[in-house]
Amino acid sequence: MSGSDAFPQNCIILYRGESFPFRAVFIDNQELGNYNIEIHNNFDHHSHSTDDVECDLEPKKKPVKAFVYNQDFSIPAGKKTFEADIDISIPSDVDTGDYHFMIRLTDKSGWQQLKAVSIKIKDKP
Repeated sequence: MSGSDAFPQNCIILYRGESFPFRAVFIDNQELGNYNIEIHNNFDHHSHSTDDVECDLEPKKKPVKAFVYNQDFSIPAGKKTFEADIDISIPSDVDTGDYHFMIRLTDKSGWQQLKAVSIKIKDKP
């Protein structure tokens, strides 16, 4: 998630009713296993503390129809390096506001690494 082509980056703005690409390069010294992408609201301003940069937050609020995404993805057997490239659609009727985009990468041995970035979902300008 730190490469120049990695997406999304911390504090990025995404728009309701649009799709965005998830791009990352995963590397392991022995063999990769799978990865999970989770998106959930941050309307209460909680933290996952994996990025040094803090984004500006909107006022706290209660979710009405928050965007929730949680999907597991397989990595082909034997891979030490894998380029993830998928599109994720944001429904047009979800709550706007602050969200967390989290990636959990698990290698074949079961070790897991977590990366979380803050994103905003807004209406199209």
